[in-house]
Amino acid sequence: MTGTVTGLWRHPIKSHGREALKRADFIAGQTMPGDRVWAVAHEKSHADGTEWVPCAHFTRIAKVPQLMAITARVRGDEVTLSHPERPDLTFAPDREAQLFLDWVAPLMPPDRAASARIVRVPGRGMTDADFPSVTLCNMASHRAVEGRLGRDLSIHRWRGNVWFDGLPLWEEFDWIGREIRIGEVLFRVRERTTRCTATMANPETGTRDADTLAVLSEWGHQDFSVQAEVVEGGEIRIGDEVIPQ
Repeated sequence: MTGTVTGLWRHPIKSHGREALKRADFIAGQTMPGDRVWAVAHEKSHADGTEWVPCAHFTRIAKVPQLMAITARVRGDEVTLSHPERPDLTFAPDREAQLFLDWVAPLMPPDRAASARIVRVPGRGMTDADFPSVTLCNMASHRAVEGRLGRDLSIHRWRGNVWFDGLPLWEEFDWIGREIRIGEVLFRVRERTTRCTATMANPETGTRDADTLAVLSEWGHQDFSVQAEVVEGGEIRIGDEVIPQ
């Protein structure tokens, strides 16, 4: 049984926006191109861009739900961010961090550590996993969560990279330790993605309005999607086959 790619999404600035793609060229040992290139270190963080560090060092949706409502568009070295409560901002993250910090400040709760600087690690996206990971998401699993909640949910709550359909509910969890061919790319699936309160926030409004974690717990876990590494690079397009090896 094979599946089909239904969506490709990158998140240029960790926890600060999403962007749809029709195709992407993957490189062995790297994250999805353009995904989590930058991350926003908060004032209590020691992150300086010299190496990967865990997500606790960064401003993120789990602590600031309003960030979920940001969308992004990358053109060259500039990123344009949009949010329903803020004017659009176009800036160069490597040169114009203060423009961004001023723009995002009104979205921050007063009891959270303030965003302090933008960091990047050359050649490595700042994904949550401690290896350069790509998040693979199953539409059947998403629909099952919707069914338990009794309402529609945006797929953007999960902030995944490669979405596919046509395979059974939770089949992706059986892929741990296996290789999966998607388009031209060969992935090795390494781990499940344990979820946090970020997924409770509505991607349209930035408010928490669905107890996704309680629903996942009905299956005896709080996991959604899997984290994979790129073994063989190549192109993935919308409509490509997903073939477990």
